Amino acid sequence: MSCILNIETSTDVCSVAISNDGECIFNKEDHSGPNHAVKLGVFVDEALSFIDNHAIPLDAVAVSCGPGSYTGLRIGASMAKGICYGRGVKLIGIPTLKLLAVPVLLQEKIKEEDAYLVPMLDARRMEVYAQVFSRSLKEVRTIQADDVTKDTYKEYLDQKPVYFFGNGAAKCMEVINHPNAQLIKNIEPLAKNMFPLAEKCIAEEKFEDVAYFVPFYLKDFVAKKPKKLL
Repeated sequence: MSCILNIETSTDVCSVAISNDGECIFNKEDHSGPNHAVKLGVFVDEALSFIDNHAIPLDAVAVSCGPGSYTGLRIGASMAKGICYGRGVKLIGIPTLKLLAVPVLLQEKIKEEDAYLVPMLDARRMEVYAQVFSRSLKEVRTIQADDVTKDTYKEYLDQKPVYFFGNGAAKCMEVINHPNAQLIKNIEPLAKNMFPLAEKCIAEEKFEDVAYFVPFYLKDFVAKKPKKLL
């Protein structure tokens, strides 16, 4: 196990957490945002002071790599890269949509072993950015910008239960209107939930190049085909 500083800034929520030996030992969250430019530096200073005061060696920094808010991701990435350079530690990129699925699974909100998970990030009108996972977090469908209609996820809904969550999910439920469609409320991407994915990256030695790391902005869907994430 490792000590990881986790930074999440992909939505209006700003959060920082420290995980050590697979447990969250420090956590700060601000839900009044977007206040990343104001709050993130304060939270990170407190986190690094906590690590230093407890003489815990920092092994890596994990940061949300998107998709998400351009400004939020840029601020988070800049902070993470600065810490990695300053402390000589590894950088880990955590996809936002996969992160959204972590609390859903940890809180055992889904009982069916064969269910699909569809995390959603809100965009304007009836558009969301969404990905489809199996219950084991294997990618079933890559990230896409979906203009949601009753047929958008029909091929999955006709097969088995599908759980929708994230800040783009609630507005879609009336439109989807399928007996296999289930909504899980109040799921946000938070730093305290990043460590299972970050620990996996460390075990598999999947690290980002600090010099060239760039988050996966929502605007990238318009400019180019989505790159493969974790």
